Amino acid sequence: MNRFKTQIIVNPASAKGQTQRRWTQMKEGIRHFIREFKVEFTEKPLQAIDIARSALREGIDLVIGVGGDGTMNEIANGFYEDARLINPEAALGILPSGSGCDLTRTLKIPPRLKGAMQIITEAPTQSIDIGRVEFLDGDGNPTERVFLNVADFGVGGEVCHKVNQRRLERKASSYVRCLVETMAHYRNKRVRIRIDGNEVPRGEYLIGAVANGRVFGKGMKIAPDARLDDGLFDTVLVKGMRFLEFCRQGWKLMNGTHIHYRKVSVLRGRRVEASPEPGEPPVLLEFDGEQLGTLPAVFTLTPRSLPIKGYL
Repeated sequence: MNRFKTQIIVNPASAKGQTQRRWTQMKEGIRHFIREFKVEFTEKPLQAIDIARSALREGIDLVIGVGGDGTMNEIANGFYEDARLINPEAALGILPSGSGCDLTRTLKIPPRLKGAMQIITEAPTQSIDIGRVEFLDGDGNPTERVFLNVADFGVGGEVCHKVNQRRLERKASSYVRCLVETMAHYRNKRVRIRIDGNEVPRGEYLIGAVANGRVFGKGMKIAPDARLDDGLFDTVLVKGMRFLEFCRQGWKLMNGTHIHYRKVSVLRGRRVEASPEPGEPPVLLEFDGEQLGTLPAVFTLTPRSLPIKGYL
């Protein structure tokens, strides 16, 4: 029988390597709140899925992720096996330590360790909706993943691809800088979209964001009215724009007022289908800050599925 009830999964490469450098100090801070816990470090992509899955099978009832949105996505995927929770009594806790921690803004989790640990140890466990997406991976094979925050096709996928490339090349990976550079030569995509079986008017789209949470892109309020427990996606569709129009209107993404612009619509539903029109080049897809595949994709929402520590 496993005497530990808490598993901590650390992505040492998160926050541009600062997590690894600060880990000894972070570990001592955690001990002020939780005396006994297991720790494992990830060494490669997707490893956090396997670590979480193994820990939950062994009886762990609290899994704490240390990293950014991509790390939390992997851990959340590890909570499920054959689309079912391995341990419905286990909860996910988040210690933000990444270049992108957008989910924590919706959950009201403070960025500093003390505040985040107070949430983990004192906040009630609440169950949030999760998204499940069927898509094509980088090799064109059908695959499926869970996402917690926002899935996005169009320019967001291109931007995440550029950000990830620069991260691998150890260059600065400012999301806003990559967004502006991408928009300078981006061509809007013709995508067919259906929400709960109803077809959206055809046209060229710049952004298609299937939002469970409110914030993406390092702080942009893409879906300001979304809730993690309302049983619905807020699908934010932005029709095609040229570069200068985007420069004039794009700043509204930071405070959420873009939803009032004439080229933006917000549609709510539990199932979203998106596929490129015939002849379109690949349309990149990202979710929870990682670019992992392309359209076509089907997004389905499972209400109040994942127990998590935070305030909704």
